[in-house]
Amino acid sequence: MKRLGALCVMVLLLSGCSQKAAFEELANGACSSEQAQLVDAHISAQIDAMAQQDWKLAYSFASPGFRSGVDIDQFIFIINAQYGMLLDNQGYAFNACTIADEKITQEVAINTDSEVFTLYYILSATGGVLGVDSSSSNLSENKLEA
Repeated sequence: MKRLGALCVMVLLLSGCSQKAAFEELANGACSSEQAQLVDAHISAQIDAMAQQDWKLAYSFASPGFRSGVDIDQFIFIINAQYGMLLDNQGYAFNACTIADEKITQEVAINTDSEVFTLYYILSATGGVLGVDSSSSNLSENKLEA
């Protein structure tokens, strides 16, 4: 049992190192394959936590900048009020991932029973670690936090 715990810790540490290296320098343009995989995994983990209403975990995927301006209660309110499709999603798919001005934009198609919503996630990499800054259904309106 101790070996399993040690193995889990080692995997987490190694993946954190990989993530840090992938985001130390953000060049404008399309995300690299490694960057896109890490971004997809980060957003997936947040969406899955929201769908399970594990608010503390979902909030932990937000960037430090987001968390400094929005507390967890406000986060829960925003998600419930404006992003119900994330809570009731029937799956999601990742499309374009781009980098511009030190920000990562990931397009995500969210499937529900009745329609497909497109959300644009904006992420930052503080100290090489990803965090969600915002999400919006309109790329030019990335003001609503998710």
